[in-house]
Amino acid sequence: MLKTITPAEAARLLREEGAALVDVREPDEHARERIPGARNLPLSRLEEVELAVQQGRPVVFHCRSGARTQANAARLADRVSSCEAYVLEGGLDAWKRAGLPVAEDRRQPLELMRQVQIAAGSMVLLGVMLGALVWPWFYLLSAFVGAGLVFAGITGSCGLARVLRLMPWNRRLPIAAAA
Repeated sequence: MLKTITPAEAARLLREEGAALVDVREPDEHARERIPGARNLPLSRLEEVELAVQQGRPVVFHCRSGARTQANAARLADRVSSCEAYVLEGGLDAWKRAGLPVAEDRRQPLELMRQVQIAAGSMVLLGVMLGALVWPWFYLLSAFVGAGLVFAGITGSCGLARVLRLMPWNRRLPIAAAA
């Protein structure tokens, strides 16, 4: 299992011991906001991508809040059995609260899951409002969205996310050009 480390301790490891910092969030999240120097290794591709770390140098894993990293600590530990590895306590949010540097690129699209939340919530609200004010059959829109969310939760496949991913505003700029 991985040890938990505070943002201040992680910053010291990065500065003094040349630790590797690994962001386990999805690429769309990493592109919009990240800790400078963090490498992106999404949990969804953990088994596909080789994690190259320098022998003897520590590794610090992080996500936005620390919850995803903690939930997958055993999987992450398996990837770095040859060195000390840590989970950043509180993730990127705690890093920011500690006043440590963060690179942001507001030109990048919102994270896909936030887009799904906004779209699904808007459709449910619209269905309820139209059902109450116009015609009761509009309540079916809310039921349809609810059923879609249940299906996505059960199968791990979200049709709305697939559609949103294809939208023109979700064409990300290269991170290097966004700095």
